Amino acid sequence: MKTIERIIIKMIVVQFLFLLVTQVFLHRWNVLPELKEITQYEGVTDTNFSDLLETFNGLK
Repeated sequence: MKTIERIIIKMIVVQFLFLLVTQVFLHRWNVLPELKEITQYEGVTDTNFSDLLETFNGLK
């Protein structure tokens, strides 16, 4: 059972490292500028807290 646990922990560490490398690769170095344009077009990066607050204030 210890060997399986060690293998699983190693897999988790490797997956985490791949995640970090991919995030740095895509976001810091701006490798795919189309991806940044798509997220801005869809409004994923905008902070629309005022709309959210107005919605909640209208329910009272």
